[in-house]
Amino acid sequence: MLEGRIRYYENSGHGGRSSPLLRRNTHRVEKGLIMKPRRPVFAEGFILETVHAFNRARSTGTHSDEELTWAGDVLDEYFEVVSDTPVIRQARNVYYTGARGDAVPAEGERRTKSKPYPRSESPASAISFEDLFGLFVRRRSVRWYLDKTVSAELLRSAVDAAAQAPSACNRQPFRFIVTTEPASASRIAQCAGGTAGFSHQFPAIVVVVGNLSAYPLERDRHLIYIDAALASMQLMLAAETLGLATCPINWPDVDEAEKRIRKILKLPLHERVIMLIAIGYGDPASGVPYSQKKRSDMLVDEFPPK
Repeated sequence: MLEGRIRYYENSGHGGRSSPLLRRNTHRVEKGLIMKPRRPVFAEGFILETVHAFNRARSTGTHSDEELTWAGDVLDEYFEVVSDTPVIRQARNVYYTGARGDAVPAEGERRTKSKPYPRSESPASAISFEDLFGLFVRRRSVRWYLDKTVSAELLRSAVDAAAQAPSACNRQPFRFIVTTEPASASRIAQCAGGTAGFSHQFPAIVVVVGNLSAYPLERDRHLIYIDAALASMQLMLAAETLGLATCPINWPDVDEAEKRIRKILKLPLHERVIMLIAIGYGDPASGVPYSQKKRSDMLVDEFPPK
């Protein structure tokens, strides 16, 4: 965690093509924009920081275009609706000068793609509860796979679906290390416990890695596990729709295993393995544990008690 905080401050909340600070603050502005009722003045305490983060990201020339577009859309909307104060006026001037080199853009030049939208405009879905529940039941941990190469493009599609999962302040503090080489997949899988006897035939593996440099404060250290787990479940469900089977592999906090996998993957200290996911074309002749699941009458406690 300390190494992550050092990296965060060294990078001023930036990290390569993405900025955890910009992502967090943009999402905070989004929440202010959709508040009911919306206050005439909001985000005053961090808007100047956000604008500086946007301009820094834009000046690198390597930052994600999509992230910059989203942040710009939201900031354009913010400055259009918020009432003026000295701080907001200063932030507006810094933003438009740094972002465009001129004054407030004309109406036709304003971004409109990625700003908050009404719930009524959410994409339509034809998936019924029964269809979704059927997918959940179909997805089981498959441990035996066909000797068939897994396409890297299919895995990227699954990751794109996984990235739609919610994360705290939209920081998405994780990445997926993927190998489609069976020898490498087996070597990585053997770092974990509970894979003896079947890890030798994994056609591919995904290592889910959390990034602690997304946070300046120790209190947020557990978010990498929550956010990465949400994304990992979506990745496995997406893989199922692409004809692939998966098996999440437990990653307990064992020092020797941590050292071993860090050496293989050359992980920096501010990154931690969250879990491994074996992935491939399931062998239709192999067995799948039934794994009875608890029902809601065992899982739900109403409050206040009745």
